[in-house]
Amino acid sequence: MAAHSAVLSASKIFAPFWGGRLGNTVKVFGTTVTNHRNKTVLTPPPAKYGGRHTVTLIPGDGIGPELFSHVREVFRFSCVPVDFEVVHVNSALETDDDMNNAITAIRRNGVALKGNIETKHTLPASVKSRNNVLRTSLDLYANVMHCQSLPGVQTRHKNIDIMIIRENTEGEYSSLEHEVRPDWKTINSFPRRSPGFKTASIKGQSSALRKHTLHLKLGDGLFLQCCKEVASGYPDITFDSMIVDNTTMQLVSKPQQFDVMVMPNLYGNVVSNVCAGLVGGPGLVPGANYGRDYAVFETATRNTGKSIAGKNIANPTAVLLASCMMLDHLQLNDYATLIRNAVLTTMNETRLHTADIGGQGTTSEVVQSIMRIIQSNGQLTADL
Repeated sequence: MAAHSAVLSASKIFAPFWGGRLGNTVKVFGTTVTNHRNKTVLTPPPAKYGGRHTVTLIPGDGIGPELFSHVREVFRFSCVPVDFEVVHVNSALETDDDMNNAITAIRRNGVALKGNIETKHTLPASVKSRNNVLRTSLDLYANVMHCQSLPGVQTRHKNIDIMIIRENTEGEYSSLEHEVRPDWKTINSFPRRSPGFKTASIKGQSSALRKHTLHLKLGDGLFLQCCKEVASGYPDITFDSMIVDNTTMQLVSKPQQFDVMVMPNLYGNVVSNVCAGLVGGPGLVPGANYGRDYAVFETATRNTGKSIAGKNIANPTAVLLASCMMLDHLQLNDYATLIRNAVLTTMNETRLHTADIGGQGTTSEVVQSIMRIIQSNGQLTADL
């Protein structure tokens, strides 16, 4: 089923997508995404209890619990004014009680950090993916991830800097499959919003790419049509398209040609995993899910790392950078910058790496290095 993704190639300072509802500012590796049109904006929840924020923390499965334990350790050490409401979701249960508790907590707090929750295929078909239930229940319709080369990480390609905007609740991952007869299965889902750069305004260099195929006329065709209609309102942004199978080939041969890519759900899954692999793997890339009212931050690739859980070898970079994105969302920018710079210094200058990117460091050693760098910058810290 060939189909399309959309690519917008532009400078890395641009306004949010989907009607400007991704929040006032999005930072990943120091890149800033700012809304200039003052449309309906996802406003972060105000601080409570003496200037402190409460954030829902869902550790998830696999390496999630140990990595988020390190996030809490770094936050405590850096005196970040955030308190976590921890909600555990048992992926082995058929009941929805845990998931309902997690969704209620996110609605209460407005923001969450989340590990991936394992989807157990041994459970009855009526039990949907907990990750998908969370995204659809909270209408987190935009997934944003930033794949950027790190100078200290050895990869085949250098100078990659790609922002991926993925539709997050529709299409083949919407859990709307049903049987018409035993040997037929179908999916009922159609795009509801114009996907892409509805309110994007580009500063500086403005060239664009976009990818598509029209093999599914009611789905892909509508997606492409919406993007063309929106693009017509932004003459300063060059708009183009590319079929998704060609895109994956182009990505692994010359990824530097892409800047910002916009695509529907299924093709976003393919492209985001390819891009994460290009810059060093899933342990390096953060991600965020945005809706009108809520924001949930996690690693960009949705895997649990079950095979390396409990071995103290998981790469903490992605979850720490995701937590920095969350801090920027809460407008705790100084803390976000402090932690982000320490993470990147450890990756690029200290070059203390875990095994997934060719190093011999443990998770704990990498985190300790990050905290020493934070302390060396003169930040008021707790004890190591």
